Amino acid sequence: MDKTGRMAIVPLGMTLGTFLVVTYILCVLFGLLVSDPGMHRLLSDLLPGFTWITWPSFFIGLVWVFVFGWYVAVIFVPIYNFFVARGAKSGNA
Repeated sequence: MDKTGRMAIVPLGMTLGTFLVVTYILCVLFGLLVSDPGMHRLLSDLLPGFTWITWPSFFIGLVWVFVFGWYVAVIFVPIYNFFVARGAKSGNA
């Protein structure tokens, strides 16, 4: 965030992408340790090309969750910056 309160896409994209990768790895580990069929189904439903669990599908899941983090950043940051700029113009910053 700069002095005007605006946000940058790259730091948020990297942060969200990394956060989702770590969360994904923890979910897969949980699914392997507990062998919960709900976790298997959830990941298969949310991640295109993911099947429980092969090495190629694990890496497909890693790519997808990182892409989802960037998707959120690319959509969220411009909307956020729009409202920050609008608030600054109206004196509500």
